[in-house]
Amino acid sequence: MNEPDSWDSPQHILVILAHPDDPEFFCGATLARWARAGHRITYYLLTCGDKGFNASTEPNNLTPTALCALRHEEQRAAARVIGAQAVYFLDFEDGYLIPDLNLRREMVRIIRRGKPDILVTCDPQNLFALYGINHPDHRAVGQAVLDAVFPAAGNPAYFPELLQEGLEPHMPKEVWCSLTNQPNVVLDITDTWPIKLEALLCHKSQIGDVEAFKQRMRSRHTKDSTDDRPRYEEKFRVVKYV
Repeated sequence: MNEPDSWDSPQHILVILAHPDDPEFFCGATLARWARAGHRITYYLLTCGDKGFNASTEPNNLTPTALCALRHEEQRAAARVIGAQAVYFLDFEDGYLIPDLNLRREMVRIIRRGKPDILVTCDPQNLFALYGINHPDHRAVGQAVLDAVFPAAGNPAYFPELLQEGLEPHMPKEVWCSLTNQPNVVLDITDTWPIKLEALLCHKSQIGDVEAFKQRMRSRHTKDSTDDRPRYEEKFRVVKYV
């Protein structure tokens, strides 16, 4: 039986998430797997994470502008480890994303411009995560992206002003929602888990004590495996349109 990501040809994979470090935390091992299979990966991060930092590693007087620049740098370094080919930031203010028509239009614009085969975002229905309440930006970007995919991205009647920008309708073949509590696809990504961890370590402003962080991440193996012989998975809710 073929794996759910056993595509016949190289795919353009567009990742749209809220913050720097979201791609790596949510699905970094899967993205590394895809990069090594020859697929082209592009990141769009809606904010630069200008409010998020670990107080044990970054000073409390770090300005939002300085933190934004730092997180740009960290994300580009992490993307290089993963194997992503491009990273773009929209630099909306961290914590204030709202899935309104303006954000939906911007998501349609990105989808039509990039013309991805595979689109990756996160599940807007996931109110709770491992760390407690799921960040509202995560839910907002997932909602905006899914609302952009259907019915707007492939229909010229939606946001006709985008046609004036030369952006013709486009529908991705598949949408992969990460950070979900209702997965229908589970990938064994044990082989690329070390790459995920290496990429996460690029986000120095977020992780605090490095050794404690490594231990915490390594403990996230499946229940049917052990610390000595760990197996790791990443889970998705996948919607296919062809």
